[in-house]
Amino acid sequence: MHRHPTPRNLARTTLLAVAALAAIAACGTESREKTREARGTKAAAVPAPPKKKPVHGLPGMPPVLDPEDVYAADRPNKLSPVVKDFPSRVYVPNTESDTVSVIDPKTYEIVDTIPVGRQPQHVVPSWDMKTLWVNNNRGHTLTPIDPKTGKAGKEVEVHDPYNLYFTPNGKYAVVMASLDRELVFRDPHTMKRIKTEPVTCYGVNHADFSLDGKYFIVSCEFSGELLKVDTQKMKVVGQQKLPFDEAMPQDVKISPDGKKFYIADMMAHGMWVLDGDKFDEPKLLPTGKGCHGLYVSRDSREMYVSNRGEGSVSVFDFTQNKLTKKWHLPDGGSPDMGGVSADGKVLWLSGRYDGEVYAIDTRTGTQLARIPVGSGPHGLAVYPQPGRYSLGHTGIFR
Repeated sequence: MHRHPTPRNLARTTLLAVAALAAIAACGTESREKTREARGTKAAAVPAPPKKKPVHGLPGMPPVLDPEDVYAADRPNKLSPVVKDFPSRVYVPNTESDTVSVIDPKTYEIVDTIPVGRQPQHVVPSWDMKTLWVNNNRGHTLTPIDPKTGKAGKEVEVHDPYNLYFTPNGKYAVVMASLDRELVFRDPHTMKRIKTEPVTCYGVNHADFSLDGKYFIVSCEFSGELLKVDTQKMKVVGQQKLPFDEAMPQDVKISPDGKKFYIADMMAHGMWVLDGDKFDEPKLLPTGKGCHGLYVSRDSREMYVSNRGEGSVSVFDFTQNKLTKKWHLPDGGSPDMGGVSADGKVLWLSGRYDGEVYAIDTRTGTQLARIPVGSGPHGLAVYPQPGRYSLGHTGIFR
């Protein structure tokens, strides 16, 4: 008589079959491993990708996107929703004409001239990137410009605003009061004075912040000194004299990896290379006569260095740690401050002593345009630019 298997017998048969297949598979694996051992080879291990050490930034600061590149948010045309609909313009403060010339970068033509206060030095994007502040140094005011409409608003009284920065968490504006010999921490919107930090050096003017935003390095133009400032405490924690008798430090920029600061020096004719964490003695890298402005390329590979005293731009390669090119303006000039276009293809610089602005192709160094503006053009701003927030000056974005 043929018996049908019971459910219990069927389950037992199934389990035995699975066990047998597992044993066969194990034997096959064991056999393959023995074969590898006989051949003297082992199964290749897949290396885990190296983990980037997280950056514990200043409280309230947006997270660092890439611990190995502080400029990771500045890629070509990577405009934030805040600025993406702003018209592309170049804003040029004319220190002796008390105006801001507004240039359309597509046509290289001036489309507006905005009257401002006495001796405008720099045009500075606010931390939230919604306002451009014109630093009227001798007029003791800031003029707000709406970059959406290009219209100027009501001036705000601020004493001796030579330059303007913002802490990475957006909590404070930092006014470089050059002649007052003060760092003044203010409300970033109303510009109400919150804390004043007196300094013993002369001519505080430019700065940049560390990777974690916890400190910033300041150049003192008239006494040839550098300051290290604790951002949260709003206090000078380090000070040193540059090792050059006639030092006159200008622009400051941090390297993409956050390990070095570069300080342009127009009298030493080069850049000082400084370890910001150690704040020890920096070394000089010659670039050209009147080294003045420092601007990082959109791919974070190069830095453009304006040499105001010889009408040239040196190109520094971060990876190679050396100068690789030098571009000379065809008719000379006095290239000073400026910025890089949103797509990274054009470097814009003011011609401080020639009443003009230069547009330079960043791929070839070719001069694309030379545009007459007012008298004494200085810290021009190219706007809008990529980035999540502004640290100030003519546009330091992260």
